[in-house]
Amino acid sequence: MLTTHPALLRELLERCETLRRRLASNGSAETRRQLEDASYTLCLITGTRQLDTALYVARQQLADALRREQPLRP
Repeated sequence: MLTTHPALLRELLERCETLRRRLASNGSAETRRQLEDASYTLCLITGTRQLDTALYVARQQLADALRREQPLRP
């Protein structure tokens, strides 16, 4: 199974969250378009169809990647 590099996941996750906050305070058409683009990409790479679900899945995938990179020590 293909997985997305954690750095890309983190970047898209942060971008979507930032744009959502920006849209809530400044509902410009440009911000809305940027959020739609970032949301589409995040949904595509997480295999989801809604932004909230994509954000959840991306967070889970990042947590899994961190666990793989830093195994627990006895």
